[in-house]
Amino acid sequence: MEYIYAAMLIHKAGGKVDEATVKKVLEAAGVKVDDARVKALIASLEGVDIEEAIEKAAVAPVAAAPAAGAPAAGGEEKKEDSAKKAKEEEKSQEQAAAGLGSLFG
Repeated sequence: MEYIYAAMLIHKAGGKVDEATVKKVLEAAGVKVDDARVKALIASLEGVDIEEAIEKAAVAPVAAAPAAGAPAAGGEEKKEDSAKKAKEEEKSQEQAAAGLGSLFG
């Protein structure tokens, strides 16, 4: 991901996204640069409008979100399962908290 972040940072700063600038950004961040990955990134970004790709990525999750008011199939069974899972999770959290308390005597 750091390779993509470097390319996005360079783009946002108004610089040219090429091998040399990506390497410089990664090295400045303390990342051990893999030349093959840099070349692959630059090759995959050829012909891509980064601004348009960012806009599409920002819109996509909203369209894929399920409707909040949609009824679940088999409602009674789902409610019982949910209640059972909630109790188990609460018990697990209590046990974890008790375990952490013993660390401090």
